[in-house]
Amino acid sequence: MPSALDRIDTKILRLLQADGRLTNAELAQAVSVSPATCHRRTQRLFAEGYIDHVRAIVSPQKLGRGALVMVGVVLDRSTPESFAIFEKAVAKLKFVLDCHLVAGDFDYFLKIRVGDMADFNRFHGDELIALPGVRQTRTFFVMKEVVDNAPLDF
Repeated sequence: MPSALDRIDTKILRLLQADGRLTNAELAQAVSVSPATCHRRTQRLFAEGYIDHVRAIVSPQKLGRGALVMVGVVLDRSTPESFAIFEKAVAKLKFVLDCHLVAGDFDYFLKIRVGDMADFNRFHGDELIALPGVRQTRTFFVMKEVVDNAPLDF
């Protein structure tokens, strides 16, 4: 844990990570400081990059995107230029939730949400394999989401 954070800062981070909808008044009460102090501390945590942003977690099933697919991607070249071109192109794809450069058998792992296998088949054929530099993909359909977006333990 960075030394710049005291126990109150750490508690604010934990509480907001568990429930980003807490009001400043509720947060201040939970950490036993005044609302003004809590607001200043929270703003500092944002300003110093401890909190990137706050957002709602939307149910993929309710929006017809219940199928989770992980895709390993191998590029035809491993150069900084080919990585940059691929990354710029993949960032534009709306089905892709996460894209990670990895070490090992693949160059990238993608986390993709689609409605069903037919949706993925269309996406794969029309957009995924057409990305610049893609030599090979390997698809993993998620059967059960055991742990997803767990909070950081600190």
